[in-house]
Amino acid sequence: MDIYILRHGIAVERGTPGYKKDSDRPLTKEGVEKMEQIAEAMLAFGLHFDLILSSPYARAEQTARIVARALDEEVTFTNHLMSDGNALELVAEINDEKPQSVLLVGHEPDLSRLISVLVTGSTDASIELKKGGLCKLTSDRLTFGQCATLNWLLTPKQLRSMR
Repeated sequence: MDIYILRHGIAVERGTPGYKKDSDRPLTKEGVEKMEQIAEAMLAFGLHFDLILSSPYARAEQTARIVARALDEEVTFTNHLMSDGNALELVAEINDEKPQSVLLVGHEPDLSRLISVLVTGSTDASIELKKGGLCKLTSDRLTFGQCATLNWLLTPKQLRSMR
C-alpha cells in the first residue's frame, strides 16, 4: 500500500477575527494558490489515489478538495484526521477500505506523529511536515506501529518546483 500524507496549506492565523473556532480557519489566498501548484505537481507525478481521507476542518477540507479536483477524484472526510484525532481508528478505517494508494490530509503535529509511529513504532522520530508538504510511505500490511518505509518527504517549495 502507498500511503501519502499531506499537511494542509497556509491557513488564516489563530485568533483572526471572524474565526472563533480553530476548525473554521480557511486557507489564505496564498495558501490556495500554493496548494493549486502542489496539486499540479501531484498530477505531473502521475499520482492517483483509491482513497482520499481528510480532516473536516476548513483548511484541510479546502486542501483536499483542491487536490481531488486536480486529480479528478473524490474526498471522504473523517474525524480521525482532526487535530488530536484517533490514529488507531484511522488505521482501521483505511484497512476497511483496502486501498492500494491512499492520501491523508490533516494537521500537525498529528501527521508527523503518525509518520513516526508507522516508520519507527514510536512518536519519537523528529519529522517536520511543512504546510503543503507531502510524504510517501509504503507498507505491505498497515498496522498502528512499525509497519512502513519512508520513501520520501518533500517540502512545498520542492513540490511546486516540479510542476
